[in-house]
Amino acid sequence: MHIIPGIVIKHTPYKGNGVFTELDIPADTEVEVSPVIVMTAEERKLLDQTLLHDYIFEWHPGGRSMCCMAQGYISVYNHSDKANCEYFMDYDGKTMSVKTMRDVLAGEELTINYNGDWDNKKPVWFEAV
Repeated sequence: MHIIPGIVIKHTPYKGNGVFTELDIPADTEVEVSPVIVMTAEERKLLDQTLLHDYIFEWHPGGRSMCCMAQGYISVYNHSDKANCEYFMDYDGKTMSVKTMRDVLAGEELTINYNGDWDNKKPVWFEAV
């Protein structure tokens, strides 16, 4: 697992916890690489009935329908349709990583787009703030 210096978890008024940076981060910087716990479609059905539903990611190696729980901070990044980061999945290595898509200033929240692509404008399953 790897998280660059200056990355912290802070409480936000409307979104619960979020991931923030205390240092300026240039565009195209790998912020975090974390292992994942992979679960089956059957286990996903159980997770969907719990609060953990909001912290899992779809995981589709070879087209199989699975899910994963990222370790590290990845499950705490909040959604934005103007995200400043994007996440990537390494199915072989069973890791996820987060990379900045633009320069991010100290004090900013690091966000990802829950639809996958950082600039995807498709609505998500909740009202985004």
